[in-house]
Amino acid sequence: MRIRAWTIGPACGLPFLVCAIGLPAGENTKPTYPTMAPIAQYRVAPRSEEIALALSAAPMSISGNADVLTLGSHGYETAVKGKNGFVCVVERSWAAGLDDAQFWNPKVRAPICFNAAAARSVLAGYLERTKWVLAGVSRPGMIARTKAALAANTLLAPEPGAMCYMMSKQGYLSDRDGHWHPHLMFFLAHTDGAAWGANLDGSPIFAAQGDPEPVTTFFVPVTKWSDGTPAVMEMH
Repeated sequence: MRIRAWTIGPACGLPFLVCAIGLPAGENTKPTYPTMAPIAQYRVAPRSEEIALALSAAPMSISGNADVLTLGSHGYETAVKGKNGFVCVVERSWAAGLDDAQFWNPKVRAPICFNAAAARSVLAGYLERTKWVLAGVSRPGMIARTKAALAANTLLAPEPGAMCYMMSKQGYLSDRDGHWHPHLMFFLAHTDGAAWGANLDGSPIFAAQGDPEPVTTFFVPVTKWSDGTPAVMEMH
């Protein structure tokens, strides 16, 4: 997939859901990480460190009242119970597209905070894929399951208003781009990015189309990190 990039930026295509670890930027052609590393390399210890990293996805006025999920032995578990409907997690590399070169990169840590609509629909797909990973399902097996779900029309579409925050200065989204740039994401069923003015010269909005998942993800870079410090925004 090719979309116009900021001077710092990854690549895209996720479960049927989140283009979170693959942000606007280029194409991955050769698998850099062809196989899964030992699961211990994907974990964060102690759990308090993972909680703090998840909370850094959004300003504390949002994340401070959100649910926080951490990666356990069989999937994500609720570590903090919030009250505003948002859910913050640290996504791992398998949130990337099924053919993405970073799919098994054990260094990836992507703090992300979903609003209630996205948590019910978009996040659900990532949590399901995480269960597949922990159960030892191969990448070809995940592709087959995804295609079967599409054929059976059982994949959840993003709910109206589904969005998330990715504003952490501490994230690591890929070997090439590190934490990329603070941004918001909006999730819709497949739609024309041009209707948002996305991917046009000078536009601050990027769009990525899921494949095979029927989802369009819009990326809107913002000017500050979640801690309030400014982020330099340059385009080319």
